[in-house]
Amino acid sequence: MEVQIFGVRKDSGTRKALRFFAERRIKTHFVDLTIRAASRGELLRFAQKFGVDALVDRNSRRFAELGLRQAIYSQDRWLEKLCEEPAMLTTPLVRNGSLLSVGVAEDTWKSWLA
Repeated sequence: MEVQIFGVRKDSGTRKALRFFAERRIKTHFVDLTIRAASRGELLRFAQKFGVDALVDRNSRRFAELGLRQAIYSQDRWLEKLCEEPAMLTTPLVRNGSLLSVGVAEDTWKSWLA
């Protein structure tokens, strides 16, 4: 088993995900969104399962800085915006093959191990 984690090292949820899999000796591939943004195709995979609204962290500082509280965009435009501004993503985004999770989802991760 190998999981891919998209997040930011400073984010507590991302650190929690990294720790969760490290404690269980599961190989992880970490993608730091401050260094390399997630591709549109990768975000689309999460959006198809959870919806774009689940990916947008409306409480993030970057979301407020850009003044998007009243923005009404199509799903495609939100995906473009998330590719340009990964600091607005709900993190961590975790992928285990075709299994996906958004945010801290320890129960989901445990079910993957069963």
